[in-house]
Amino acid sequence: MAGRTDNVRDTVLRDELLAARRGQAFFARKLNELRDEDFAAPSRLAGISRAHLVAHVGYHARAFARVVEGAGSGVRAPLYGSPADRLAEESLGATLPVEALRNLVAHAAVHLNVEWRDLPEPAWTHEVQLSDDAVGPVSRTVWLRAAELWAHALDLGNGAVPSDIPSHLRDRLSADRSCSLL
Repeated sequence: MAGRTDNVRDTVLRDELLAARRGQAFFARKLNELRDEDFAAPSRLAGISRAHLVAHVGYHARAFARVVEGAGSGVRAPLYGSPADRLAEESLGATLPVEALRNLVAHAAVHLNVEWRDLPEPAWTHEVQLSDDAVGPVSRTVWLRAAELWAHALDLGNGAVPSDIPSHLRDRLSADRSCSLL
C-alpha cells in the first residue's frame, strides 16, 4: 500500500509545508527539553508563562486544523468563536497538567498535518479566517503556522537562538509583518 502524500503540486507551498513540519519538530524538541517544573517559568514574552505559550501553540494548531478541514468540506469554519474565547481557551489550557500540555501540542500538530495532507488541491485557494481580523487562502495557514512554530521555539527561552532557524526562513520571518505572533 502506497503512503499518503500531500495533494500539492505548487513547489512554494510544498516548501512551506516542509518549513512548518520542521518548525513543529524543532518546537517539539525544545518543548521536550523542558522539565515539568520549567513550565511555570516565564517565557521570553513579557507576562506569558511557558505553560501559557505552550497552550497557545497547541490551540493555534487546533484552530488552523478546524479552518483547513472546513476548506476541504466547503464549510467555512471559524478560527475561534471570538478573540475573548481564544484568550479564555489559552488561559484555561495554561492550567492543564504538563503532560496534558505536551499531548495537546503533539496531537494538535498531527491533526493539522493530516488536514493539510488530505486537503484536495483545488481547496488550497478557499478563503478562510487566518486571524481575528484577516481572511485569506487556506494555503496561507502553512506559512503562518511555520512562523508561529519557529518564533515560539525561541520564545520558550530554553536555549534556542535565531541562528537555529534556517537562514531563508529567518529572513522571511524578519520581512513578513503579517506574522503576528501571540
